Amino acid sequence: MEELVSTEWLAGQIGAPDLAILDASAHLPDAGRDPAAEFAAAHIPGARYLDLATLKDGNSPVPAALPTAAQLAERMAALGVRHDQRIVIYDDSEVKTSARAWFILRMHGARNVAILDGGLGKWRAEGRPLEAGMPSTAPVPFAPAAGPGAVRSKADILANLASAQEQVVDARGALRFRGEAPDFRPGVAEGHIPGSRNLPFGGVLNEDGTFKDAAGIRAAFAQAGVDLDQPVVTTCGSGVTAAVLLFALHLIGKDDTALYDGSWSEWGADPDTPKATGEAV
Repeated sequence: MEELVSTEWLAGQIGAPDLAILDASAHLPDAGRDPAAEFAAAHIPGARYLDLATLKDGNSPVPAALPTAAQLAERMAALGVRHDQRIVIYDDSEVKTSARAWFILRMHGARNVAILDGGLGKWRAEGRPLEAGMPSTAPVPFAPAAGPGAVRSKADILANLASAQEQVVDARGALRFRGEAPDFRPGVAEGHIPGSRNLPFGGVLNEDGTFKDAAGIRAAFAQAGVDLDQPVVTTCGSGVTAAVLLFALHLIGKDDTALYDGSWSEWGADPDTPKATGEAV
């Protein structure tokens, strides 16, 4: 299975016993949307609701931290998903949350994980079938293991300010990056990590929400001033859209990458971290 699959491909695979489909929709607080209610009203046949917004490590000091292996295993087991199944993730979110789920699953040992290109929006636009309700699932074992996907801490990013060994690329919109729009989180400053580049995550997507081809992805990073021959750490508001950039980089074969999971919600809330405003320099 490719790691980016089409709606046509998925339509032909529904019902396969080794396939698990997960709805990873989640939304920003100001979106006014209820992903669980939307899933219950209409979802891709056979899909299970991941409840991505609650799949986090509440014991971590990092805001909305990545879940531990045990936390992911518990969620997957309850959903009846085995680690050795083919897992296809989709979303219906403006912030393309399926990429965050892809990152989580891979780093904790899921062996065969894909994102549905264009998500539920493309599936709907093509008039493909939907079903309603919350499916009942029988628990199965999910065996977590160490997988690909590097994570950086605030301390790592602070150290990188001096060494500049890794390029930091911010997936937030330009206004928030430049400090011209306030963060919606209380107590979080405006601006960006000094020295970082800005590539809003939509820059690697087509108008219909599908991912650009390899040439388009490379061009987007080049336009943002990113050297694809050097390591990259991605950041955003809370580690969600940063994963969209990581997935795009993975599609072009670049995996010397990492996620700053705390992202701006951690960095901007710390009065002692240095902050920059304006354009990337």
